[in-house]
Order: sequence, then structure tokens, then C-alpha cells
Amino acid sequence: MERFHYQSAAEALNDLKARGYTLDFNLAGDCLKCPQMQLQLHPQDFSIEEVYRFEGMSNQDDSSVVYGIASKSGEKGVLVDAYGVYADSMSPEMAAKLKESYR
Repeated sequence: MERFHYQSAAEALNDLKARGYTLDFNLAGDCLKCPQMQLQLHPQDFSIEEVYRFEGMSNQDDSSVVYGIASKSGEKGVLVDAYGVYADSMSPEMAAKLKESYR
């Protein structure tokens, strides 16, 4: 997994987009959805190529994670997640997929 160092989530997103991660993914329980392409990716359909964590300067509750995602069919995009915000609405398979990228 390639690693870059960014000062902010916005900086990471801009660079990832410049490097071809052009789609925006959203968590949808048991899959990632991309409204731009009407695409759904289940955990077995994508890999996490890059992950960057950011903590809020004044409030740790403002923490977020930026993922660089690649589908098995070649689409690339980003997912932004706040630490734990979606944990209750995520399938165990999706939670495990996202968690494995922290190793």
C-alpha cells in the first residue's frame, strides 16, 4: 500500500483525484455506492489501495478517514468516513473490509 503524507483530508482528496481516483463512493450498509455511475461494490468487489487518517485539531470527534478504492473492474474513487459514525449501519463484512486496511 503506497503512503503519502497529507496535512488535511482535503489535501488527500485533491491528490487522490489528480492520481485517478475520480469517483466518489458512499457507504450503504453492505456495499459502496457510486451515484455518478450507478455502481455498487460489495466487499469482494473492491480493494483499498490507500488509507489516510486525520484527527481534528481542536476536537478528536472531528476525525476522518480517506480511502483510495479500486474496483476489480478498474474503477477508482474515494470514500471519506468519520471514525465510527456509520459502524451501526454497516454490515459485518463491510466493517471487516474497512478495518483490514488499518493493518
